[in-house]
Amino acid sequence: MTLASPEAALEATRSGDVAVFWRVPRFRGLEFLRATFRTYSYAPHTHDTYAIAAVMEGCEAFRHRGERRYAPAGSLAVVCPDELHDGEPHGDGFVYRTVYPSVALMREIAEDLTGRPVPHAPWFRASVLHEPDLAHDLARLHAAVRPGAPASMLEADARLVAFLSRLVARHADLGVVPPAGRETRAVSRARELLDARFSEEIALDDLARAAGLSRSHLIRAFRRETGLTPHAYQIDRRFRAASRLLERGEAPGEVAAACGFCDQSHLNRVFKARMGVTPGAYRAPPSHG
Repeated sequence: MTLASPEAALEATRSGDVAVFWRVPRFRGLEFLRATFRTYSYAPHTHDTYAIAAVMEGCEAFRHRGERRYAPAGSLAVVCPDELHDGEPHGDGFVYRTVYPSVALMREIAEDLTGRPVPHAPWFRASVLHEPDLAHDLARLHAAVRPGAPASMLEADARLVAFLSRLVARHADLGVVPPAGRETRAVSRARELLDARFSEEIALDDLARAAGLSRSHLIRAFRRETGLTPHAYQIDRRFRAASRLLERGEAPGEVAAACGFCDQSHLNRVFKARMGVTPGAYRAPPSHG
């Protein structure tokens, strides 16, 4: 029996097969793979991590727990640590986005959700989950953490924790996950930090520590209290600050830098989505006297 790691897929380039693999150091080396496979087949192998894949197009076939499984577009294929599996295209091939969270990370997520220590790492009964919204969430997480992505630290943190939290809450063997309350005071502390430091990079861990909540609980309570995720709230505050500077006639490039946007094009996208016009059109004419 041949054991193969995810990196083996990087060698598959024939017949339109393409794969890109990377790690995110800030997430303790969390591994990501995006791939299009038309002919490539994985050898039977195991991981010491979970393997969670969102199929975006086509269908993947894989043998897992003694049965052949099929993961069509809009579904997640989930393999727990140490479980033998393979993988190959079914039909014309498939396109997918994969993340490999560690046992420690998944236990952290489970304990965040339940508010108590868990006796074992989360286990998933189903090999294939028909969850288009979770597949979309994983694709958006990939986009936020890919090399060179313009996403902020808070956005990347929140997308990772939110995706894994929803997956674990819906499908892992945790029992009933308590709902998040309004947590008004805790959310207020998080809002105060974001208001005071809206232009800075803020890690979700730091925001949760200021609020006195777990990361998962903060995201759920923050949305319930404000209607926004912490990252969306941060972008809203950057937009409001940018509006004030533009009203004073400041140049869009300077405003983007002062308010924490990645660059002027990022400011343009955010501003037009909220005002219907570009920052340049909104900007007050410079004073000449």
